[in-house]
Amino acid sequence: MPQRRARPTSKNGRPGRMSGWRRTAAPPPEPAPETPASTTDAPPPEPSDAGSVVQAALYRDGVRVSAPDTLADTFRELREQPAGMAWIGLARPTESELLSLAAEFDLHPLAVEDAMEAHQRPKLERYGETLFVVLSAARYLDTTEEVDFGELHVFVGPDFVITVRHGAAPDLSAVRQRMEESPELLKLGPEAVLYAILDAVVDGYAPVVTGVQTDIDEIETEVFRGDPKVSRRIYELSREMVEFQRATRPLVGMLHSLMAGFAKYGTDEELQRYLRDVADHVTHTSERVDGFRQALSDILTVNATLVTQEQNAEMRALAEAGFEQNEEIKKISSWAAILFAPTLVGTIYGMNFDRMPELGWRFGYPFAIGLMGVVCVSLYLIFKRRDWL
Repeated sequence: MPQRRARPTSKNGRPGRMSGWRRTAAPPPEPAPETPASTTDAPPPEPSDAGSVVQAALYRDGVRVSAPDTLADTFRELREQPAGMAWIGLARPTESELLSLAAEFDLHPLAVEDAMEAHQRPKLERYGETLFVVLSAARYLDTTEEVDFGELHVFVGPDFVITVRHGAAPDLSAVRQRMEESPELLKLGPEAVLYAILDAVVDGYAPVVTGVQTDIDEIETEVFRGDPKVSRRIYELSREMVEFQRATRPLVGMLHSLMAGFAKYGTDEELQRYLRDVADHVTHTSERVDGFRQALSDILTVNATLVTQEQNAEMRALAEAGFEQNEEIKKISSWAAILFAPTLVGTIYGMNFDRMPELGWRFGYPFAIGLMGVVCVSLYLIFKRRDWL
């Protein structure tokens, strides 16, 4: 966690602020001597008053002392409160707002660039006295049965906390209200606010885990019921679990890194217990997410097996139907051939040509009838031997 020491002046030459983490009484720092402005030094960007500032407030000893309307007012009042702490909440801020914050609080350009672009993986980075934390929040949407992910960037310094939210989750107003209702916790400084934010993000995972478990139970029922749309639902939920895993797995390592620095940075014992509790919860959630991915993989395998079995059964039924049709065609063809033989003989015999020898022969008619019978019997025996009849 950031060290508890005062910062007498800021890099932009403005009067410095006493660290909000130092709780001993101390006189205000002496103002820095004025120096002529260089003609080559560009002035720091002015803060924007755009509507992306969700809420900004100044606290002293765990109690809110003011709620400025703009970033400029926040900067001014914080400089007037040497032992105060600023908590600034932004939602999808503009570039000018982030640049003004960077100039006021000496934020590292790489961290500011990440906060501008968003789409970052959860991580914890330290830039001097400032911690830069990227979190991935999640919420479960009951209406669409989907998991919605949001991104949160947190800058934690000696006397300030800046949150940059990209997405609907998490609800930091509830976090602020909770902390303001617990001044003994809030007076511990920016690290206590970071704990509260981490706790809110991790607590937000619980409804998601419950919703996903319900979805998996429904999917198992649909799989064995033979729902043709279940494969798509399994795939979509599997993709969400991959995203969920990316949100929770790095958080385990981040919290262990924070706990490893307890002794080095003199973290309050109460906060240590709180952070360990958060670490336990996120570890449990990460294990559940891993289990969900494995369960979905197994369900997808079972579904593929059932689909294959169903297709094989359909193909077998089609083959049996084709075999039966083939047998019927054989019978029909055999009887057609048998009936065709006497028709052929009778047709030739019935032409009644004058010069046919059978016409003047007394046995001509019996011979024709006998010939028809012999041909028919012969064909019948041949077809019967070949199991066509």
